[in-house]
Amino acid sequence: MEFITDLLYWISTGLLVPVVVFLLFFFLKSLIMIGGFYGQYISRTKINVRLNRRITEMNPEDFIVSVEKDDRTPLISALERIRQNRYNRVMIDKILGDYEILSDKSLGQSRLLVKIGPMLGLMGTLIPMGPALVGLATGDVASMADNMQVAFATTVVGIIIGAIGFITLQVKQRWFADDMNILEYAAGSLSAKPSIGKEV
Repeated sequence: MEFITDLLYWISTGLLVPVVVFLLFFFLKSLIMIGGFYGQYISRTKINVRLNRRITEMNPEDFIVSVEKDDRTPLISALERIRQNRYNRVMIDKILGDYEILSDKSLGQSRLLVKIGPMLGLMGTLIPMGPALVGLATGDVASMADNMQVAFATTVVGIIIGAIGFITLQVKQRWFADDMNILEYAAGSLSAKPSIGKEV
């Protein structure tokens, strides 16, 4: 029994370095995500304000024709594909489905941070607690302090990673819901178009 407990102790303490490495990796990944998130916020704010203004000012059948080709955001690309396939309802449905898949893939990165950040933070908290308790029992206060410092640091980093993932997830969900609303409006505006024919 003592061998089993010692083995578990060695395994758990041996996982500390990989846990810290993964925490640093996902922390850097979350910082990069913040930069991309800010850039996406700036670009989509300009584009969506313009698109929503056109929705209120234009007739539905004129909206899809007014889509610019210069902006290469996923939303504009999807609107351009809908415009090019305006007489093909099956293809339009596929374009909407493709955009949903693309949106879910983008949200997956934030979901990963929400789950993995606190998980790694908890592991980084519990693993040093064993050596810290051993140091307390043997009177090695310096060793205990070092292990407690690691435990607290990993907890904080894990929470930061999870918080970044949660915030970006909530905002991106609203973004993609707004995008899908615009795409469905664009697809619905073509309902009055002939189902068979060629674009003039």
